Amino acid sequence: MTKKKLTLFVDADACPVPVKEEIMSFNQALSNVEIIFVASYAHMSTTFREAKWVMVDSEKEEADLYIHRHSSKGDIAVTQDYGLASLLLPKGVFVLSPRGKSYTEENISTLLHTRYLASKSRRAGKHTKGPRKFTGDDRVQFRKKLIEVLSNYEGDYFYLSKL
Repeated sequence: MTKKKLTLFVDADACPVPVKEEIMSFNQALSNVEIIFVASYAHMSTTFREAKWVMVDSEKEEADLYIHRHSSKGDIAVTQDYGLASLLLPKGVFVLSPRGKSYTEENISTLLHTRYLASKSRRAGKHTKGPRKFTGDDRVQFRKKLIEVLSNYEGDYFYLSKL
């Protein structure tokens, strides 16, 4: 019996280049995984030409909507968007941040609430901090978590033989 081909969706509009590089470093080793970068035309890139890119309209949330419509149970998504993560989790999609954090049913409500409070504060004229600068440690953490996720899908053999 053949396993369903896994799809790794990347919300590429806001995904840091080092994370895209890490994902592409797995491209040759992943025979049973399709990697799809989804971006709006406003964020079109000529980098990573060997990857599959899906370009969507520049309307707000178009990349998110594409990923939501095309993902299915067992797929992986990489996104910084808590809203998209909250839509994917009930579908059985494993959702990972570019910093290597897993979005789960247990933590998504808290993340969404924190985002709501920050937005409410900004509307009231208060200054809020943005995300901290992406670091080399974040890249390492992302790589470790992606290896863990792919090893769970492909089995321990993936980790030992392909990296």
